[in-house]
Amino acid sequence: MSDGFVGGGPRIILRIEGACLLACAIAAYAWLGQSWWTFAALLFAPDLSMVGYAAGPRPGAIAYNTVHTVTLPLIGLCAAAALGQSHLVGLTLIWLAHIGLDRMLGYGLKYASGFGDTHLGAIGRARATANTPR
Repeated sequence: MSDGFVGGGPRIILRIEGACLLACAIAAYAWLGQSWWTFAALLFAPDLSMVGYAAGPRPGAIAYNTVHTVTLPLIGLCAAAALGQSHLVGLTLIWLAHIGLDRMLGYGLKYASGFGDTHLGAIGRARATANTPR
């Protein structure tokens, strides 16, 4: 680990875990037989949380991380399943698929230092800066 980021083998494992989450969420969604139009329309809805960055990097990171952890959709999934609400189950599976896709691509939870600083390493311009020899 360097500079607060996960690297090496653990980073690869976390990205594989993201791919598995994506695949399982898609498989469960398909099993439910819900609308793929809805899936496509809402897959990137959690990224609306990036609007929090308009208030600065700290509130932005809080908003982004709140929506990009599996805690809330897993609670929602359990509640929706227990209540027999298949459409809500579908929505939580879309949410989980989004999180899995992000993790698979290397987009991690954000640090308050800036949008490009994630637990899986720097992204975007931050990656180019982080990879520049000092």
